[in-house]
Amino acid sequence: MRFIFLGPPGIGKGTIAARVIGKLNIPQISTGDLLRSAVRAGTEVGIKAREHMNSGGLVPDELVISLLKDRLGEDDCKDGFILDGFPRTIPQAKALENNGITVDGVINFVASKQVIIQRLSGRRVCKRCGAIFHLTNIPPKVEDICDRCNGELYQRKDDTPEIIVERLEVYKKQTEPLIAYYENQGILHNVSAEGSHIPDLVDSTLAVMQQSDQ
Repeated sequence: MRFIFLGPPGIGKGTIAARVIGKLNIPQISTGDLLRSAVRAGTEVGIKAREHMNSGGLVPDELVISLLKDRLGEDDCKDGFILDGFPRTIPQAKALENNGITVDGVINFVASKQVIIQRLSGRRVCKRCGAIFHLTNIPPKVEDICDRCNGELYQRKDDTPEIIVERLEVYKKQTEPLIAYYENQGILHNVSAEGSHIPDLVDSTLAVMQQSDQ
């Protein structure tokens, strides 16, 4: 099972992916995590990526693809994988294909703007361990305190309603065209993410993935 999870920021694709991989025993791969890991390790690609990141520029697609190809060549990817957060543009999607990275399907999570704003504005992150909570959907046991490490929870600056609207506009311009791109290939599957009950969203996603893999 090789899938791309697509959807606007705050839709919950990362949370759903984390639950899905536990049931399918395939890895969830985030290019952001790969880049940060390469930078920390001081690899050749990581050093090049850090130069772009330190200057405020975007990391070139060819560097990201290089990291991705190496990661997908590891043993835990032999039965499949979920790409979370990449590609973000049609050129990136074409770059994947040109480098022999193909997928069986694309899961496009759909929800209204109002739902997304509510989810993101209620999100809280632990300063210490990075665990994610939500004031309504996944509240901490103790207000403003992380369940895992007792670290302080905070709201990211880009999770305020004003910034969320801006992020959604960027998504609409840069990433939303991928919906039609993959739909034309016949591999796009829409999954409603309007509900906030994570187990139900996970079950719906698994059903679509398993059906498309037959």
